Amino acid sequence: MALGTTEPLLLQPPEQRRRPPGWLAWGLPAALLILLLLSASGRLRPPLFRVPPPETVPLTLLAGAQEKGALCLDGTPPGYHLQRGSGDGSNRWLIHLEGGGWCSTTKDCSNRRMYALGSSNFMKPMRFAGAGILGSDQLQNPDFYNWNKVFVRYCDGASFSGDAEGRAQDGSTLHFRGLRIYQAVIDELMEKGLANATQALLTGCSAGGLATILHCDDFSARFSRDVSVKCLADAGFFLDVMDISGKRSFWSVYDGVVHLQNVREVLPKDCLANKEPTECFFPAELIKSIRTPMFILNSAYDSWQIRNVLVPVSSAPDKSWSSCKDNIRNCNSTQIKVLDALGTQCWVH
Repeated sequence: MALGTTEPLLLQPPEQRRRPPGWLAWGLPAALLILLLLSASGRLRPPLFRVPPPETVPLTLLAGAQEKGALCLDGTPPGYHLQRGSGDGSNRWLIHLEGGGWCSTTKDCSNRRMYALGSSNFMKPMRFAGAGILGSDQLQNPDFYNWNKVFVRYCDGASFSGDAEGRAQDGSTLHFRGLRIYQAVIDELMEKGLANATQALLTGCSAGGLATILHCDDFSARFSRDVSVKCLADAGFFLDVMDISGKRSFWSVYDGVVHLQNVREVLPKDCLANKEPTECFFPAELIKSIRTPMFILNSAYDSWQIRNVLVPVSSAPDKSWSSCKDNIRNCNSTQIKVLDALGTQCWVH
């Protein structure tokens, strides 16, 4: 039956329907699959939406870092990567604070000086690529692709919050100046156009997510009330919970950071009036005093927190949890019940 006739094709008796040739039955799904793959790769995008390869964004070292006392652990100047916005994103800014754990002992902080999390000597140029909020692809990142985007490098080991000095085992100075780094970098960005922002978003991931929570209100206070300012903490809501051995192992990590690097200045005064500084460093306490709109993104099954907070190496000496920590599919029913104390969704950080 020809298309366009008035008799509905679906009303034909089954034995009278014309079956497609075998090559069409097999070839059509294959062709559709190829089209999907080409579309995903961007080869079928209209010329208007073709995205050039992501540009390399150089490292900008903080000007006058020595005079400002805003230094990485080894005394080198901190840095950031700035990609200018365009079009309607020219006056919109996204500031991302890098994550990378913490150092809670002199030994740990000394070791961090040997790579980019403790020294700008090891920081390299980077590209803002991919489907995340730092990406420049309009199709994958329609909300922020053309904003001014800044990636602030993390080199202090205390979520941009410490202000002290220490001595390494070799007698050299350890600079715990995360708070000064944050303040000086934001000051410099204000001079480079951030002060003219109509919208501003402070973000961070992991230890940078905690830094976002710590500095959200301070960041917002730098702008007039007619500027839309918000914060997004990604995988930065770390929990104060017992590990499987019944100890507060992660508390000891934060306690070391708080006292070694002197983070009291960034902690809420109302919390410090009633609780230990270490407790006030946990997000559950920090968020009680935040006034700026804050978005918190955290996996219910946070893989990093499961490995390091709930089941640290010290809590499972018999290694029975090793395979479970590596892949949630390897967990037995008893272990799943323990993990359910954290949540019930996806295994990421």
